[in-house]
Amino acid sequence: MFCCLRAVRSLKLSTEHPQLKIPKSHMPVLELCLEKILLQSILQSRTLSGADAINALRPFYFAVHPDFFGQHPKEREVNENSLKRLNGYLENLQKPGFRSFKPTQLTFYVREREPNSSNVQESFSASGFRAVSFTLHTRDLLSTVLDILNSCSLSTEHVQSLNVNSQPHKEAKSTVNRPIKWDKTYYSFTGFKDPEEELEQAQRVETTLISWLDDNEASAVKKLKKSLPLRKELERLKFELSCQLQLSDIRWQRSWGIAHRCSQLHSLGRLVQQRPEVLKNVKGHTVVFTDRSGMSAAGHIMLGTMDVHHHWTKIFERLPNYYKLQKRLLFLEDRISQLLGGIQVIYIEELQPLLTLEEYYETLDSFYNKLRDSRLPFHPRSLRGLQMILESDRYAPSLHEFGHFTIPTVCDPATLQWFIFAKAQEARENLKRKEEMMITEKELIDTSTEKFSLDRLYKEPSVSSAQMIDCCKRLLEESLPYLQGMHLCISHFYSVLQDGDLCIPWNWKN
Repeated sequence: MFCCLRAVRSLKLSTEHPQLKIPKSHMPVLELCLEKILLQSILQSRTLSGADAINALRPFYFAVHPDFFGQHPKEREVNENSLKRLNGYLENLQKPGFRSFKPTQLTFYVREREPNSSNVQESFSASGFRAVSFTLHTRDLLSTVLDILNSCSLSTEHVQSLNVNSQPHKEAKSTVNRPIKWDKTYYSFTGFKDPEEELEQAQRVETTLISWLDDNEASAVKKLKKSLPLRKELERLKFELSCQLQLSDIRWQRSWGIAHRCSQLHSLGRLVQQRPEVLKNVKGHTVVFTDRSGMSAAGHIMLGTMDVHHHWTKIFERLPNYYKLQKRLLFLEDRISQLLGGIQVIYIEELQPLLTLEEYYETLDSFYNKLRDSRLPFHPRSLRGLQMILESDRYAPSLHEFGHFTIPTVCDPATLQWFIFAKAQEARENLKRKEEMMITEKELIDTSTEKFSLDRLYKEPSVSSAQMIDCCKRLLEESLPYLQGMHLCISHFYSVLQDGDLCIPWNWKN
């Protein structure tokens, strides 16, 4: 590395001293080559700690932070899910001896900035944000950080100036969550925006439910009335296609608008007319419009909204093969259950990442082979009635409030055995409480819908039953004439959706 620095220094001297006889036409090429060599030398000679990685990614985190997308629920959800997967990838990189890396494709909505704006609230372009997709396949923190920043068109200059250390992994891991504080005079002097100040401003405004409804009722009613013809059209299309294809259901993964959904159903309807023979195997299944085509881990037919009819046709033609793979998957789940004392392996769409059937089968197969080789001494049927899900981006097992175990695919068998034995009784109690909670939740939703004359009351998947119950109980104590005939979504933020749905946070303030 020092040789590279001397070379760069010599190159600069050559421009000042013509007697070195380096043609000026060659200078840009030489500079570029030396810069690449220098960067490669830095990458090879330095090890980035977890704290350094978080520090280096600060511009990225503030460009994609979900709190800045309160008015854009679809983009907020995409960023939340992608951040979870990214954090899992970064944790894997810091895990000692972990070598099983799979390419991870991520999509983020990145906030756009106007280059010469001095006002925090006006520092974004008219479009507000842009979608960025990239695939991570690096095996060290520094390369990963640079890939992320470059993919989002963010500066990487600050990465080279980091005080990178080569401490042992344990020391680095202990400082991962150390907060980084920058002196405020830096932002005053440079004119750059303080990202923490922006985040505080985004979170500081505490709106009350009544005042927000006062300000937004008229806008929501106007949008709702405008969307009513399209809503009727959507219901008609959904009903006709469901009957024609004998589908169990038609769903959407994202919070797309009514017009967008109608367009997707029209597109499917045209395919039915043009190629009716390829849809003969869809009977009894659920079709989900989502980001990619295939069959989901839950056995639903996924139709990518960005794909053309040709891609959809291929998926329908492959259905017999998918059904065969699905049988093999069910067999694997049954084998895992037998090895773990009868515990049921399940897949929960609302709580787990959207996986294809192939991805989920690979996860199950890897876990089964590891489990089979360990020969854990579980008594047959000793854990019947209990449930578990598999997660590939976790390291320690946990027990969900709904009673199912969340088991990492890389979990040590001995740790797994001890954890399940220790938490089995608590899991049974949580499962029983889950049933009671779901009954209570449904009753409160029905009561609230009737009291406020709502056309529809629903929640986002990320809102738990406990949060929904708390929200509905508090709503029932209020008098809210604004809600008559409205569509109310319980979420984590305030928003009026493009079709007039009102979104309120479950923990709204009064």
